[in-house]
Amino acid sequence: MQKPNQRLKGQTCIVTGSSSGIGKAVAIAIGKEGANVIINYHSSKEEAEEVAHEISECKLSGDSIVVKADVSKEDEVKKIFKAGINKFGTIDICVPNAGMQQDAALHEMTLDQWNAVININLTGQFLACREAIKEFMRRGMRPEVSKSLGKIIHMSSVHEIIPWAGHANYAASKGGIEMLMKTICQEYAPKKVRCNSIAPGAIKTDINKDVWETKEGREQMKKVIPYNKIGEPEDIGSVAAWLASDESEYINGATIFVDGGMTCYPGFTNNG
Repeated sequence: MQKPNQRLKGQTCIVTGSSSGIGKAVAIAIGKEGANVIINYHSSKEEAEEVAHEISECKLSGDSIVVKADVSKEDEVKKIFKAGINKFGTIDICVPNAGMQQDAALHEMTLDQWNAVININLTGQFLACREAIKEFMRRGMRPEVSKSLGKIIHMSSVHEIIPWAGHANYAASKGGIEMLMKTICQEYAPKKVRCNSIAPGAIKTDINKDVWETKEGREQMKKVIPYNKIGEPEDIGSVAAWLASDESEYINGATIFVDGGMTCYPGFTNNG
């Protein structure tokens, strides 16, 4: 990861689902750039507090708080924002990251499995974005800290464009995120809101640990990655910190794929 240079000093960021995995890496990367961070967790307060501790260990970091909330519930998302605003005064950056999988063949998938994934992965992002935009517009421009009114960084997936058999609910939620992000850009860019997505490929997190923790599994995963390397959560964190900064000020309505080339469809290397 690039050495922090306080590109986000004086700003405050909410990262949903940030007690572990990609969310944790994003929270730490943004915190080390000088931002205050609201670390959201659903079940593990201990893990969330460990993230806060890691942020505090960097001398250049901002402050942090941890907030328990289920992002699929409107009142609990509002609670995250209320806690952040009460503590830090406003919110400048929102990273709707919380996500989950409940996999099944489509003909065997239950409505509960479908709803659980859509509610967290897509509805949860809508709720976070809505509250963020409300706060950006209430507060107004802060040119002393950012050229943008506010920044939203959706956490999507390569599966917003790559179909994924056995994971219809997950792929549909990520495809929905792409259109949500682009529509927010179209609607709010004139007000100087920046809204983009990061689409990770195969990243070493607990959600796919059963695959990458074995040599056979790692080799199988690398077959779909031209760069021949499985990503690390920090690869996503560094991109998120950059997207939140004024260095990327003219990027809006874009998905940045951080996937080692997975979306280049390596299966077609030899004409398919």
